[in-house]
Amino acid sequence: MFKFLKPSPDATNLVPKDKIPSVYRRKQTGVILATCFTYLAYYIIRLIFTTEQKPVMKEYGFNIGQIGLILSTFGIGYGVAKLFMGGLADKSNTRVFLAFGLYLSCIFNAFLAFTKNFYLILFLMLLISITQAMGAPACQREISLWFAKKHRGVVFAVWASAHNAGAFACVACIQIATFLFSGSLPAVFLTASVVSAIIATIMLLINSERPEVAGLPNMAVYSGHVELDENGNSTAQELSNKTFWQILYQDILCNKVVWAVTLTSMSIYIVRYGIMSWIPSYLPTKGFSVDWAKWLVGIFELSAVPGVIILGGVSDLLKGRRSLVCLICVICLIICLITYFTSTSHAVIVAVLFIMGSLIYAPLSLVGLMVNEAVPNYAVGLSTGFMGFFQYVFGETAATALIGQLVNRFGWGASSVTIYVAAGAAFLLLVYLVFKERHILRMEAKVNAADHAKENNGENAQN
Repeated sequence: MFKFLKPSPDATNLVPKDKIPSVYRRKQTGVILATCFTYLAYYIIRLIFTTEQKPVMKEYGFNIGQIGLILSTFGIGYGVAKLFMGGLADKSNTRVFLAFGLYLSCIFNAFLAFTKNFYLILFLMLLISITQAMGAPACQREISLWFAKKHRGVVFAVWASAHNAGAFACVACIQIATFLFSGSLPAVFLTASVVSAIIATIMLLINSERPEVAGLPNMAVYSGHVELDENGNSTAQELSNKTFWQILYQDILCNKVVWAVTLTSMSIYIVRYGIMSWIPSYLPTKGFSVDWAKWLVGIFELSAVPGVIILGGVSDLLKGRRSLVCLICVICLIICLITYFTSTSHAVIVAVLFIMGSLIYAPLSLVGLMVNEAVPNYAVGLSTGFMGFFQYVFGETAATALIGQLVNRFGWGASSVTIYVAAGAAFLLLVYLVFKERHILRMEAKVNAADHAKENNGENAQN
């Protein structure tokens, strides 16, 4: 590993006890701003080629098949790289790791402005997918280290909504570049890279690595709340001497909760992309115009933001019952799916799409948090990468390539059946997770109650 990516040692000068709360709040504010805005900038780079695919085809002479190959290369590369980048994030200085990944993405994206060669662009998009995989694991690790379980749901939901804002920022960059540089396609790629690099630099300055590096106690000590895994072991340890493969096997592959959450996430991804990716093609069969169907993709995405944040807050109010919130969302989602596929009313279909945005993205946000909370803190990045591998390599592929082939052969009914099966699988897995989560929360309550009793007895003895 590069020396500058290695984790920093714990601080020798500790923050005085009376100043710990104020320093913690200040550092937490920097972390949530840095993770949100840096991830927004990651999405500017990630979406710039997708958004500009029509101008690329026109100016570079590419056909739809070549564009599809480039985009699928990105998706598969991103899914595979996320597994390994997640493990690397756990072993790194996440503050630097997060910014470094974005800088590399900006550089490779800028190179797109100077070539029209299909194979070189394909290679550059593969490199971009690898560096893009550095973003989410680093962000999720920082949130897990800096925020207590009782606040983590809403914080995580706010961060997860950054990708929606990133989609808007990507379009804004395109419009600014088009206006300033008379529609120059190379200028679009360069503008996106410059804007994202500036964001990366500013956020690097306000971000923080780990509480101990800043002279603060870790979150378990500061909050007074011990978090446990399914075996009743504390998850507070932030760094480990275990190898990547040891962590992968012992803390990920042998963890039943991680598997259940990952398969739930993959199932919901099939629903997400099975709906979103085919809105422009499916809704015209219901009598919608092609232009109106395209706008509904944006409605589906943006409508999710407030719902995701609210439901993340609800999971905090329920003392960390993330799977229960997800289960309720999936039950409501199944009702909406039936309505979406059977209704002929345009108003009803639009309303259902508006609601489904929250019912899909809220569970996707919460399962990302659940998989992090199911492992020790030194494996948070790898758990993110492991889940991301299944989301993109299997979930997104099934929702796009598989559904496309099934619809081509059997009609749109095959699409609805595939999505129903995925939603049903998510429901069954979440029922299992509700009981698992209840058991873990009960163990945590007992351990924390015992710790508080010891503290009170110690204080009484001193008095």
